[in-house]
Amino acid sequence: MIIIIHGFGSAGKGGKAMLFREYFKDSPCIAPSLSYVPELAIDTLEQLIESYDNITLVGSSLGGYYAIYLAEKYGLKAVLINPAVDSSKTLKRVLEMGGMATNYYDGTEFTWNEAHVDMLLQYKVDEVKNGKYLLLLQTGDDVLDYKEAVAKLPNAKTIIEEGGTHPFEGVERHFERIRDFFVGYV
Repeated sequence: MIIIIHGFGSAGKGGKAMLFREYFKDSPCIAPSLSYVPELAIDTLEQLIESYDNITLVGSSLGGYYAIYLAEKYGLKAVLINPAVDSSKTLKRVLEMGGMATNYYDGTEFTWNEAHVDMLLQYKVDEVKNGKYLLLLQTGDDVLDYKEAVAKLPNAKTIIEEGGTHPFEGVERHFERIRDFFVGYV
């Protein structure tokens, strides 16, 4: 079972999730639309992980932050796409801009507050021990510094592309390598 974990303000019906579902259509692949409240998002993901066998994770941005926590807790493999390795720091910026955020899927707004940032701290992994990571980074990410992910996950199998954007342009070019990583060839 592949669980795709979307980023902040996104949804399980986002473009990247749809590409993954299409390519991995022969494998069970789910992309739940998660709450913006970190505790609720993690609770949903833990329930899914505990309900299925042979779980692998794909996390993008904030979803990468959650995937690191879950991969460490459950000993899972995870593909991290431009992950926010310190989401509490990154999402503090939303507070500095007034605390309102937009859901990219449907355009609705929601309030992001200090309690949400504090919740993120519960899921911070200080030392990555699992070692079962494939890291996909683009240097042109305008939201996160890719070097932070490299420093956080020095033993991950890593692909760094020059240019690109935060959503990671052309992720589908790496689907074969991702499949190989999931089955243990990479």
